[in-house]
Amino acid sequence: MKQKLKLNSFFAGIGGFDLGFSRSGFDIGFHCEINKFCRSVLKRHWPKTAEAPDITRVDAAELPEADIWSGGFPCQDVSVARGWLGREGLKGKRSGLFHTFLDLIAARLPKVVILENVTGLLNSHDGLDFELVLKSLTDLGYGVSWRVLNSRYFGAPQSRPRVFVCAWYGSPSKAIRSLYEAEICTRPTNERAGFLTACKPTESGAIVPEIAYCLAATSGRHTGTDWSRSYVSYYDRVRRLTPPECEGLQGFPKGWTLPEPQLRLAENELDSFRYAALGNAVCVPVVQWIAKRIKREWNKADSAEFSILDPMVRFPTDQPKTLLKLGDLKKTLGKFKWSSGGYAWNGDCILTSVSPAPVKPITSYFVDILEHDSVSEGHYLSPNAAEGILRRVRGQERTLFAPLDEALERLANSQQNIKSEPEPSFAFPDCELSLACG
Repeated sequence: MKQKLKLNSFFAGIGGFDLGFSRSGFDIGFHCEINKFCRSVLKRHWPKTAEAPDITRVDAAELPEADIWSGGFPCQDVSVARGWLGREGLKGKRSGLFHTFLDLIAARLPKVVILENVTGLLNSHDGLDFELVLKSLTDLGYGVSWRVLNSRYFGAPQSRPRVFVCAWYGSPSKAIRSLYEAEICTRPTNERAGFLTACKPTESGAIVPEIAYCLAATSGRHTGTDWSRSYVSYYDRVRRLTPPECEGLQGFPKGWTLPEPQLRLAENELDSFRYAALGNAVCVPVVQWIAKRIKREWNKADSAEFSILDPMVRFPTDQPKTLLKLGDLKKTLGKFKWSSGGYAWNGDCILTSVSPAPVKPITSYFVDILEHDSVSEGHYLSPNAAEGILRRVRGQERTLFAPLDEALERLANSQQNIKSEPEPSFAFPDCELSLACG
């Protein structure tokens, strides 16, 4: 019987890469994940898979053989969510674990490496961090392609743009074909409309827009950017999303983030860990799309030669292309942001603007992942919380989804002269929250 291709998963989180590859016919051979809660989730789904908790202590020689390695290395030090100033990039303690991962790659040279991170990686340290990623991999002999893909076009109803990198040892052509189809994909237009256009109300009266905002690791509590959080609106009530709804937004089955029974947590603790893990996860349908393309490429013949400017290279875009020599960015004046797509080989790269969608986008709607009968009262906002959200939104001069704005106004005005109890927030217990970045 033909042996399945195998994946080793680093910074595994709750298994977004693993589930996407597993659904595409791959075996999962190894997990590396430091967070105790996430390890418990992984163990529940893959009880027999080899594991290691700390990538800094992994011995490359002892890793199981695997055809593909994946790594959604931590995003915290490159994410613009932390603010533009003070981002430590790949010099940071968490995102800097990329270097540790790179050492393991150099020691074993797996055939294919798949990376995922926030789009902030494209401009971190004026572009030098992403240049380091590309140059490090091409120096090892990998052909590398990258592309920003948005989950909203792959069957997951949230806007979640992430940069994916495919490194294929000795084959830039296969790296390109793993992330790009042969046809030119039309770039989506008027993307903001999905955040403001209402789906048909449910029987329970719940109203949500067509597309949710990007799920964040802090989605279980209020922040200063509540305009960019997704809520469920009713006539005069508003609630947070539940963990199962967040699972649906990321393409996980309902109940995926429940840990092993022996990991006993209070309900609020459990919800906090589930929210954080899901906000940091890799979106499963996007990974599954990539995994299927890698599988199709696996046994195909490759071109004998490859030129970075070869007109026969199938790199479908109608946008202008730029040729760049890796290592030259320090000579570039001013700030530099990498384009949303490109490929690199032997120290050179081509970069250009590309569509975040496949040729045939998969439509999905926020309303389809809603729960209706099992939402506890603790998920509903108090009048004080509604008033606070509106105050922050008005202060930032943002435009809310209209039914949400109206419901918040009604809720905030429902007890104008009655002092409400403080809104309960979801605390994040100290449990090694070094989660894989989604």
